[in-house]
Amino acid sequence: ANDSHIIPVMIGDPVKCRMLSDILMDDWGIYVQPINYPTVPKGTERLRITPGPLHSDADIDHLVMALTSLWKQCAIAHAVA
Repeated sequence: ANDSHIIPVMIGDPVKCRMLSDILMDDWGIYVQPINYPTVPKGTERLRITPGPLHSDADIDHLVMALTSLWKQCAIAHAVA
């Protein structure tokens, strides 16, 4: 178990990772950090989501809606938990 409030969303592609981060900011007003090599090994690129105490339920719903839309738009596979 990890008590960190940082939530990684695995992408696995540096170009898509940067693109998704840019679209989230430009089109949805959501700041999410793209984490690419050399910070993480190649093939493990991810978005870093950092929720905080000032984020409302509406903010979280907005993020989920944005990610759902982008996953469909960019044909990104959902991981199975």
